[in-house]
Amino acid sequence: MPSAKKNIHTDLKAVDELLAGVGLKHGRRLLMSAGFERQPKHPMQQAKPKGSRAAVKEAGPAIVQSPLFQQIPWLLHGFSTRVGGASTAYSSDRHTGELNLGFTSADTVRNVTANRKTLVRMVAGARRGSAPKLLTINQIHSSMTRLVRPEDAARTLKGDGMMTGEARLLLGIQTADCIPVLVADRRTRAVAAFHAGWRGTLKRIVEGGIGRMRLEFGSRPEDLIAAIGPGIGQCCYSVGEEVRSEFESQFEYASKLFRDVYDSDPIKEKYPLLFLTARAPGHSNIGPSLHLDLVEANRRQLLDAGVAEDAIFVSGECTSCQTGRYFSHRAEHGFTGRMMSVIGVRG
Repeated sequence: MPSAKKNIHTDLKAVDELLAGVGLKHGRRLLMSAGFERQPKHPMQQAKPKGSRAAVKEAGPAIVQSPLFQQIPWLLHGFSTRVGGASTAYSSDRHTGELNLGFTSADTVRNVTANRKTLVRMVAGARRGSAPKLLTINQIHSSMTRLVRPEDAARTLKGDGMMTGEARLLLGIQTADCIPVLVADRRTRAVAAFHAGWRGTLKRIVEGGIGRMRLEFGSRPEDLIAAIGPGIGQCCYSVGEEVRSEFESQFEYASKLFRDVYDSDPIKEKYPLLFLTARAPGHSNIGPSLHLDLVEANRRQLLDAGVAEDAIFVSGECTSCQTGRYFSHRAEHGFTGRMMSVIGVRG
């Protein structure tokens, strides 16, 4: 990363010298005068009301927790980060230990197993003999939510959602940009975890999963609380027009989920007029890219499923913006680890 920044500064200096030679100078205000807009922060990333900020444990390995969930004594939950752990495969110096929780080809089974035990210990505490069983699922970007029981710990399940009414089970969803969503029923003590990429979101994995909770456990919307964990923000999630078309065919509010964002290349920001062309309208290769707000899409699914707005916690952290804290498949070009979002009921 330092070398990349150095190259950018070198390039900027070279352009400075070039412009100075012909009597010109740069100005950041040109960006706005040229008709470009800076991308504002997503509303969920603005300052949160007092008392709503996520609790983050940073002593060694770190997890993010929802204040709403923390108020319930019987509920276990947490969103992991990459901080701490036994893995070094994805660390920038190949030496610092990180909390990779996915059995990826670059990491060892031993390290990942140790990391998973660390996560369970952080979430459930260190009481002897009380550790819950961690259940994961083979995620396939589907709309499938599985009802799981203790005996399923030894099975390979496929889907993108899990739910249970059993105690001493910890449901785990793996992500590295996709949106993790946790749901708990305060009355029946049923819990669920969902993995929502753009395909799963399009297939209404969260909304449909809550429908399954109503069928299996008799869950009522007014008893549900939900937490949306760290995932890629609209600031970083560029998609193609075909994705917008798919969403427009499924959601009446689709237009509110997309935004045109202009290239934020440092040199283009400093010298925007150098990159304007005389091409006919519609033929310039410089323009906005389309960005999708997956967090808002899943928040709206929770609302459509009947969950109250004040019963939904949103972490507001973008994984792609913070690769020192989170794994990001997009920002790290596919070579990265996995976080895990877990939820369960104390025994």
